[in-house]
Amino acid sequence: MLLIDAGNSRIKWVSTQVGAWARRGTHDYAAWDALRAAFTALPAPRRILISNVAGAEVAQQLRTACAAWQCTPEFIHAQAQQCGVRNPYLQPAQLGSDRWAALIAAWHEVHAACLVVNCGTATTVDALSDAGEFIGGLILPGLDMMRGSLAAGTAQLGAARGTWQDFPRTTADAVESGVLRATVCAIRSQFEALRAPHARCVLGGGAAGSVEAHLALPLLRADDLVLLGLQLIARDKA
Repeated sequence: MLLIDAGNSRIKWVSTQVGAWARRGTHDYAAWDALRAAFTALPAPRRILISNVAGAEVAQQLRTACAAWQCTPEFIHAQAQQCGVRNPYLQPAQLGSDRWAALIAAWHEVHAACLVVNCGTATTVDALSDAGEFIGGLILPGLDMMRGSLAAGTAQLGAARGTWQDFPRTTADAVESGVLRATVCAIRSQFEALRAPHARCVLGGGAAGSVEAHLALPLLRADDLVLLGLQLIARDKA
C-alpha cells in the first residue's frame, strides 16, 4: 500500500508491506521527477490513499505519478464518522483531509481527550473529546509564515533569527519570541478550554521541536500523524 500526504509545502509518502512502513520519502513540489523516480523503485501497491490539501494541479500530478500502477488513487475526505472519530461539521467534508487523518491517528494513539497540534506551514490546533468527538479547532500561520510576513511587511526588522526571551532586548529576539509566544499561547489557551483533566497535547509537524520546549503541557510527540491516519482509514475501508 502507498500512503501520500500532500501538504501545503511538500509531499510525504510511505510504502507499507504487511502493515509495516517499509520505505518512505519527502519531496518538494519542484521535484516531481524525483518523486516519480522514487515511485518507480517501489513494488506495485494494492491501494493508494492520498490526503491532498495542495489543490487540483497537485492532485493531477499525483495521479500521473501513480499512473503506471493498476490501481486508482483514493483521495480521502473527512467523514461524519470514521475510525471511532465523529465530525460535527455542518458539512463534514469541509474539514481538511490532513486534519481529519491526524485526528484519527491521535485518537488511535491515546483514546482519550486530547489537543492535536500540527506545526507546519500553518499551525492547526484541534480538540478531541473523551468520546472521540471532534470539538473544533484553530488554524493560524505557522512559525515560518509569521516570520516571513513580518519580514515582508516591515522595512527594518531584518532576517536574522533570534532566540526566545521573556523580555527581548534585540529585534531578532523580539521577532522570534513573539512568533513562538503567539503559537504557544494559542495552544495553551485551547488546552485550558478543553477542560479535560487527563488530556494530553499530541504534537507533530516540522516546527514541533521549536514549540515543544515552551508548552509545559502533558505531551505526546507524534510526527507523521497524517500518514498514520491514512493507514488507519485504509484498514477501516478494507
